[in-house]
Amino acid sequence: MSSEGKLEHQEKVSDNVVESYTDSEANVPVYTGSTLHRTMKNRHIAMISIGGVIGTGLFLGTAGSLATGGPVGLLLGYVVVGTICYSVMVSLGEMISYLPIPGGHITMAERFVDPAWSFTLGWNYWYNWTIILPAELSAAAVLIGFWNDSVNDAAWITIFLVIVIVINMLGARAYGEAEFVFASIKVITITGLIILGIVLDLGGGPNHDRIGFRYWKHPGPFTQFGGIAGSKGRFLAWWNVMTQAAFSFIGTEIVAIAGGEAKNPRRNIPKAIKRVYVRILLFYIGGVTIIGLLVPYTEPDLNLKASNAAKSPFVIAIKTAGIKGLPSVINAALLTSAWSAASSDLYSSSRALYGLALNGNAPKIFTRVSSWGLPYIAVSTNAAFGLLAYMAVSNGAGRVFTWFANMTAVAGLMSWFGIAVTYIRFHKGMKAQGMDRNALPYKAPFQPFLAWYAAISCVVICFFSGFAVFINHEWDTATFVTNYLPFILFPILYIGARIWRRSGLIAPEDMDFKSGLAEVEAASYDEPPPRNWVEKVWGWLM
Repeated sequence: MSSEGKLEHQEKVSDNVVESYTDSEANVPVYTGSTLHRTMKNRHIAMISIGGVIGTGLFLGTAGSLATGGPVGLLLGYVVVGTICYSVMVSLGEMISYLPIPGGHITMAERFVDPAWSFTLGWNYWYNWTIILPAELSAAAVLIGFWNDSVNDAAWITIFLVIVIVINMLGARAYGEAEFVFASIKVITITGLIILGIVLDLGGGPNHDRIGFRYWKHPGPFTQFGGIAGSKGRFLAWWNVMTQAAFSFIGTEIVAIAGGEAKNPRRNIPKAIKRVYVRILLFYIGGVTIIGLLVPYTEPDLNLKASNAAKSPFVIAIKTAGIKGLPSVINAALLTSAWSAASSDLYSSSRALYGLALNGNAPKIFTRVSSWGLPYIAVSTNAAFGLLAYMAVSNGAGRVFTWFANMTAVAGLMSWFGIAVTYIRFHKGMKAQGMDRNALPYKAPFQPFLAWYAAISCVVICFFSGFAVFINHEWDTATFVTNYLPFILFPILYIGARIWRRSGLIAPEDMDFKSGLAEVEAASYDEPPPRNWVEKVWGWLM
């Protein structure tokens, strides 16, 4: 093919005629027509994987986790959920690196488990991201209230929603550029806060108070959950952190959804997956360790009703140390996080709906794609759900909306469970068909044991997520429903889909490892070596 972008051939992919031209940057074919375009660059994928899902869960959600679990309970909770997240991501990474196709793990479920599993996983995933979108929009409006609460939240919600829609309507490349900027700000912010936290802990603040591990000794490493004494109370305090920690980690799988629109996917996706442990160790484990050192779990501000910077453990520590001005800076970073998360939510939910439609689990109208590769019907439909954010303005409707938003943590864990099961089947299929995993672009370690660990752990955490309503006669219907409705719906949807579609498990010998592979291989290429040390450093980072 010529480098001038002339069309020279056509290839049949998924029953659509897909045209191709040559990418001027890399001299490889880029596919157009009735499908998504591979327009996301390696730096987009890298930054999305590193900082794309760092949001209010880490900056604000850790306040409640510290108050209910204590510093060691908080740390152990994030460590355990971090290992589950790592297990899910390396499992997903092996599949997506081999076949980075539209629909991501939703399409993988169709091929390696059965159509009913794809139906269940896809709609569960779609629900998760569709409901989080208005939640993040309302959170952004509350953050603005930190500076100015005289303007009705509905006005801010409208502004944020319009900007998020515009970013997504401009296509995957515009979304990638926006996320590159947003994620960079978040990474710089959390890195700076961790460094500042270390300085404050060692007595480098204006008050020169050397904290060390003081708060691990008094008031102690764990809380006593519900006033229950002894090891039982401490165990329950730790377990209570698990679901909250999962909410902070949910969303790492967005790399799989973006794989269908990534340039040179067989290089960029494995590279992004290999960085998952950096995000887990540095940002999450490092962040909660510092939080546990700087703030005692008895601090009253951890239980503030307002979800703005005043509730952040980092801000509490900074104020205690006597540093002025930084709370506003952190609130601005939190606002960026909420904005970024809302943009990612719309991107993920629209691609999930597109993937569902591709596999026949949603109306075909959602497969319509513009000339620049935008699934505009799917984006428009999911953007409409952003209007639910206005429910949060009303107290009565806001309470109902909060119930829906609270279900997303369990729904996210069930998505991880679905991904782990899909990988177990993928691994079994490769073995049955005599395929060598060493030849894959990315081979996950310790498989299939990590996938089994993730699958079992997700079910156990979900099963016991609402344990608090059964203790000390503190029954709460809302808590029970929000924890167990999405958990129960998953098997109900699956069984219903199997009966409706009259489908069964795909035999390992019949699994499809080939469809779409030609397009993926054609879109992959060896990148030129760095010409100087600047390009070498940039290549290592991105």
